[in-house]
Parts: sequence; C-alpha cells; structure tokens
Amino acid sequence: MPPLHQPPPPMPPQGFSGRHPPPPPHMGIPPPMVASMPASAHANGGYMPPPNFMPHQPPPPLPHAGMNGIANGSGTGGGRQPLQQQLGGGNGRWKGGGMFDSSPNAGGPSRFTAASSAAGGGGRQQLMSRFQAASTPAAGSGASNFQPSDDWSQLLSRNERMERELFSGTTTGINFDDYDSIPVEMTGPDRESIQPVESFASMTDFHPVIGNAVKLIGYQKPTPVQKWAIPTTLAKRDLMACAQTGSGKTAAFLVPILNLMYTEGPGHSQAAVRANRRKQFPVALVLAPTRELASQIYDEARKFSYRSQVRCCVVYGGADIGSQVRELDRGCHLLVATPGRLVDVMERGRIGLDHCRFLVLDEADRMLDMGFEPQIRRIVEQDTMPQKGQRQTLMFSATFPKEIQHLARDFLQDYIFLAVGRVGSTSQNITQEIMWVEEADKRACLEELLQNRAPDALVLVFVETKRGADQLEGVLYQQGFPVASIHGDRSQADREMALRNFRTGQTPIPCGHCCGCARSTCTASVEPVALET
Repeated sequence: MPPLHQPPPPMPPQGFSGRHPPPPPHMGIPPPMVASMPASAHANGGYMPPPNFMPHQPPPPLPHAGMNGIANGSGTGGGRQPLQQQLGGGNGRWKGGGMFDSSPNAGGPSRFTAASSAAGGGGRQQLMSRFQAASTPAAGSGASNFQPSDDWSQLLSRNERMERELFSGTTTGINFDDYDSIPVEMTGPDRESIQPVESFASMTDFHPVIGNAVKLIGYQKPTPVQKWAIPTTLAKRDLMACAQTGSGKTAAFLVPILNLMYTEGPGHSQAAVRANRRKQFPVALVLAPTRELASQIYDEARKFSYRSQVRCCVVYGGADIGSQVRELDRGCHLLVATPGRLVDVMERGRIGLDHCRFLVLDEADRMLDMGFEPQIRRIVEQDTMPQKGQRQTLMFSATFPKEIQHLARDFLQDYIFLAVGRVGSTSQNITQEIMWVEEADKRACLEELLQNRAPDALVLVFVETKRGADQLEGVLYQQGFPVASIHGDRSQADREMALRNFRTGQTPIPCGHCCGCARSTCTASVEPVALET
C-alpha cells in the first residue's frame, strides 16, 4: 500500500524559474570554465559554481506597439545590460508603433534602427530590418514607389524585347502620295508664322526619343493634319483641327506633346507626386470617347515614349478599375482616358490635374454625341486643371457643329483652326461602290468579293446585329477565311485582341456590328475596304 504522504518535489536551484526544468550544470557556464572543469564534476554532478557566477537569464523582451520608456546603457558597464548595450551602447529610446531607434532625434517612417559606436572609431551605423531591406526596390525595378529622374531628356538604352512588342507589324498607311491633293484650310492669329513639316527627316528639332521612334515605326511623309498640327503644337498654340477618321490625328498630337515633355521636363508634377504618394499628377491628358480608341492611343503613346522616362497609362470603363489604379500607382506622366472612368478615378483621389500642361480632346464630336459633355466640363472646368492660357489645348473632330464651336470657345484661347479636306465628308481616298443583290444572294456575293481581294488587303465587314456578326464569323471561318467577330457583347480582352490581330494582319477580316465601337478604331490606323451586309 503506497504511503499517504508524498514528499514535495525538489526545489530548483536558486536563481532559476520554477516554470522550466533546470538546465544541465554546464549550460550556464562559459566555455573556458567548461574546458577547465574537472572530470569528476561531470561524473557526479556535484560541481559548485564560483560565488560571482550568475546563472543563465532570458534576454529582456523586445518593445511592442505602444511601449514608451527610456533605455540608457553604457558600452563598458558590467552585469546585466539592456538591449541597447547589445546593439553597441550609447543612449537610446524605445518608441511605439513597431519602431526602435537609438537616436534621440530619430523620426520618419517606422523602421528598426540603432545608432552604435564602434569600439575603435565612433562610426555611426544604421541597421535596417531584413524585411524592410527586402522591400526596398532598386531603380528601374518597376516598384510602386519608384520615381524616375526629373531629367526627361535622356535617351535610355535599348530593350529588344520591347521593340519587338511595340513595333512588330507596324503599318504606315497607304496612298500617302494622294494626301498632297487634299485641300487644307488654316486660319487664326499669327497663322503666317507656322510653317508646315514636309518630311519627318527634315524635323531637326525632334528629340532623340521621337527621332528613334519615328525611325522604328517607318514614318517618312506626314499626312496633311500632321504636316500642320505638329508645328502648331510645337509653337505652343491651341488648335482646333477638323479631319476625317484615318487621317493620322493620333501622331499629330502625340509627337509634338511628347517632344515638348522631353525638352521641358516634368515641371512641378514630380514634386507633387513625392509629396502625395497616393495621387498621380500627369503632365498630359488625352480624352477619347471609347475604350477601343483610348487603347489605340495608349499603344501609340508607348511607341513614342519608348527609351524615355515618361510613363504612359490608360483608364477606361468596362475593365477592372483596381488593376488600372495599380498601374497608375507605378507612375503616370501621360494619361489616356475616357471621360466617365477618369471622373471615377479622380473622385477616388488617385489623379490630380493641378500640373496638367497639355489637354487633348480626340473625336470631340463623338464624345458630345455620346453625352459626355457634363463629364468633360467637370474635368476641365470644375476641378484643379489649369485655366485656358495656362495650359495648351488641342481639339480634334470630324465635324464642326455648333456644340463643338461652343466647346472650342470655352476651352481654347487664340487658337488656330485647321480644316483638312471637306469638313464632315467621307475620305477622298475611299471609293464608294453600291452593289444591289437579293437577300438570299448576299452571302455568296460577299464570299466572292473576299476571294478576289488582294493578299494583303484589310477588309471590314459590317452587319446589322451582334448575333449576325457571330453567325457570319462561323460561316466564313468554315470557308477558310481569317475572320474574327467584334461587337459590344465580346469581352474587352477579346475585342482588343481582335483589333490587334486586325492591325497586324493575322485576322484581316473582322466582322463588326454597325453600332459597335470598332469602326472608328480600326479605320484610324489603316485604310480598309468597308462592306456592309
């Protein structure tokens, strides 16, 4: 029978906490003492430490958020030393919020630093936690807080992969010699001081970035709107240009605006970005009516900003706004946007127009037809954009109705009016031919026309309904034609891919819905044959 009284467990040695079993006798002894310890001490465990020996003590806890206090230590003191002495001595201060800074005047962002005096020379050292060191980006890494230099005049090194991405399959248009016969009317104050550009090679004032892009694209002879719009913009004049779709308007405003940005630099926009990390302050803003046109302008802007420090961004509806905002956070100097999405981003506090020096309204008549006038006036007149006269404004429109005249009066100052061809008419480079066929014979007639087309011809087929576009795509695909449908029910990614493949010639026969947005986007960069069924 076991005894009723059990003896209490043995007490731990003095100096040890009862929550943990005592370590072996040699654990708290410095290595020299272990080496000089007699063998009998290991054998019987009866070794007695010297009187001045202090048993092992756990290190003091690290400071946590909200802890306040002063930790003073001496680099030469003995006995138990606070954490400050383990980091090198001196005076230090613990601060809440995840910060330990031994400098009495330390401040700035949360970090873990320590000022220490080296034993031989009193050199000041700063320690950074490995987590912050890993998150600090190197220049050019594309991180969100990387900002380029304020010197935008530099021509950066080549990137062959990006060259293939941007300039492969580039088209320069057709019938450029026929543009010489198109009439051009130019009026406005001091119009005689503006001389046309006869060739891109003759423009010696182009920045090397623009000259390199023009060479890679293959531009040689400017279109009429480019011939007059480029020198007008370089002369710092406001411009109202009426030109047909497909006349080269995109390069007419991108080339001079980016050229001025390279030579003049960012101004105060970069300093504003550094002062307000959540908001970007673009130097140039381009407004377009549709997402397809905005995407096309953005693609062209990337070409003319290749090998520069200028970063172009695009925002439009129908796409994830989160990914677009993340792209803005990486830096935005030239912004292409649709009016509705831009207002949304501005109300989120991610875009500021305080330092916008260039404003472009492309296809302004279509933006008014689509009901964007309230958003346009909200952006230009009711926010922080500089007033007319303090910015340079360019408007492009295929027509010049009274609504556009009122907009030009409100937005432009002492502007040059440029009319290329007959305002509001179709392009003279397009031959219009009407073929009358029976309803049952339309498809056979279309297949015959497609079979007789030139090998490198680009053909647009417009149909009445979205379902008709999908059905016609299936029929023509079965016949072996490189075809793709494009309409408003297709996803944004599918529409962009169809347009990209159309421009590069991979699918030269897109079937589009007449009321869709693809018409102006496609004809803006090529001169296809249009067939309507």
